Amino acid sequence: MTIAVLSEMPSGAGELSVWPASTTPLPHGGLAVGGVPLTEIADRFDTPAYVLDEGEVRERCRSYRDAFPDADVLYAAKAFLSRAMVRWVQEEGLGLDVCSAGELELAVTAGFPPERIVLHGNAKSPRDLEAALRLGVGRIVIDSPSEIARIAAAVGPDGRQKVMVRVVPGVSAGGHDKIRTGTDDQKFGLSLTDGGAQHAVKRILGQPQLELTGLHCHIGSQITEVKPYLVALRRMVGLMARIRDTYGISLPELDMGGGHGIAYRPGEPVLDITALARRLRTELARGCAAAGLAVPRLAIEPGRAVAGPAAVALYRVLAVKHTGERVFVAVDGGMSDNPRPALYGVRYAPRLIGRAGAGAPCTATVVGRHCEAGDILAADVELPEDVRPGDLLAVPVAGAYQLSMASGYNLVGRPAVIAVHEGAARLLVRRETLEDFRSRDIGD
Repeated sequence: MTIAVLSEMPSGAGELSVWPASTTPLPHGGLAVGGVPLTEIADRFDTPAYVLDEGEVRERCRSYRDAFPDADVLYAAKAFLSRAMVRWVQEEGLGLDVCSAGELELAVTAGFPPERIVLHGNAKSPRDLEAALRLGVGRIVIDSPSEIARIAAAVGPDGRQKVMVRVVPGVSAGGHDKIRTGTDDQKFGLSLTDGGAQHAVKRILGQPQLELTGLHCHIGSQITEVKPYLVALRRMVGLMARIRDTYGISLPELDMGGGHGIAYRPGEPVLDITALARRLRTELARGCAAAGLAVPRLAIEPGRAVAGPAAVALYRVLAVKHTGERVFVAVDGGMSDNPRPALYGVRYAPRLIGRAGAGAPCTATVVGRHCEAGDILAADVELPEDVRPGDLLAVPVAGAYQLSMASGYNLVGRPAVIAVHEGAARLLVRRETLEDFRSRDIGD
């Protein structure tokens, strides 16, 4: 299986280049993913729905393991998490990075070893920390000074918890201002430039309940170049050298986070994971040799690059409206199941499936059913001019930060997730129903 995440998208890439590798054309405009026709899934499970290709997820996990054989690869659960996803990730040899007690407990109750889990979060709740300590999470990443005393107190006088410090290295990278986390003007981490990270290290080393195992940084998301990671790594190695010189300890771990960019539309660039692995190893060895440091064990945290290209969203067209020169194609989902276009201006490439369009291509905007003018799923895309109510649209690269960020807006209900693999389809996450909303509403 060829995984697009491994290299730049070649010029002239086909229109199916961003789809799961198992995608195959069928007669009359149909497509199959994982050996299952998408029209069959829509008829059997209804729409909107997410179709998740198990084989694609597993192959992307293996690609990371192959590229980083001597590193810890942690799947970032915030991209998408379910019991099945937990099992696939575990079986493929990855660890987990979680951001809440909910993600942590789902993973552990699904059988994931807690010692292979890292807990993140810029504002961890008492419940988050209680669950982490009760379940025996492998690492807690300290994101603010107040967490140091809180975690030490929760551990108690006879306990010991491994922790890392999230460092802001002063590197600006990412596909949008709202997903850039490597600079001092956002909520995450402790600054390298103002001494906040260094002060946190000093305080942690003074807490016998805490064992500082290393440093962590995450510079942003949807990054498609290797250079920002190398700049961040150099600064992290420099801080590790200063810690060694000041306190006489060599930290054994360095987590460089994730944010690996993927293509949402044919022709867009992606991060070259093979080049990233090679250059990170080289730079880490060079920097540590120059500083006289033992080379720490590297960790990375891919989420989007594992889950994103592995899923397809299915929608049914409800209405087509011609307003002046604009064509609006309204579907039975929208910003409640994919808020990313409204939040980040993300662009997608939807496709009519199940029949061959009879007309020439027209420029249309695919919109959702919600009461917001900004409920736009895909602006200015090409669809057949005869697109009509009842048609089925499929949107690739739908596996990350869609269902995980979904809401209950307009009480529409979140879509189902269906796994496909080797010609079979099965329900992973059922559709949210009106009864779900009624059962939560206990007032009168």
